[in-house]
Amino acid sequence: MTSTEEKGNLADAAYGRLKRDITEGHFTPGDKLLMSSLKARYEIGAGPMREALSRLVAERLVTAESQKGFRVAPMSVAQLQDLYYARAQLEALVTELAVQKGGDNWEAGIIAAAHTLSRVTQVQSAEEMLSVWDSRHKAFHNAIAAGCGSDKLMELRSTMLDQVERYRQLWLRETVFSTDALALKRDEHKDLVTVLLSGDSQQARAMMFDHMMTPVPIITEILRARGLV
Repeated sequence: MTSTEEKGNLADAAYGRLKRDITEGHFTPGDKLLMSSLKARYEIGAGPMREALSRLVAERLVTAESQKGFRVAPMSVAQLQDLYYARAQLEALVTELAVQKGGDNWEAGIIAAAHTLSRVTQVQSAEEMLSVWDSRHKAFHNAIAAGCGSDKLMELRSTMLDQVERYRQLWLRETVFSTDALALKRDEHKDLVTVLLSGDSQQARAMMFDHMMTPVPIITEILRARGLV
């Protein structure tokens, strides 16, 4: 492996770990990201760390100030609403196309993913529950989107998911650790599958938009309760 490849791999590792720590709330909005502390935390050199920070600046998870270094980007209700509205519109469009274009294999994939998601029970801890449900929830929505037939829309969808992830993590913890909230989500997913398999692309589009927007009031209350707005 060349030194350039090694540096790139280190930067990728630093980027992934720091991004996860920001989205999962280990670093909070406005926190100063000191290079010395980051190097010690991730056991990595300044070069790869700077590259990782630059990538996170481009993704708007980190801000860079001239002569002042890096900080975790702020969060706001206005940004939350804008991001979720844009994401919901995109997901609704992707869903409409998927219903129009998806075939038997697409339908089978949705049914399988929905079944797997509904049976998240055999876990050892709360954090494992969070991880397993989140992974299966994403797989369910990925199975729906996969039928849209557009690589570019799928690319944009991935970008939007990255941008909402910090906010989504707040909603995720509030939902997964609440029996009532999980039951509500199971009902939403069941109804969504029924509409998807019905072939009514307009109703599926409308339902997906509403489904994508349901976390907004929940996250808004969390942000306010934590004084993040």
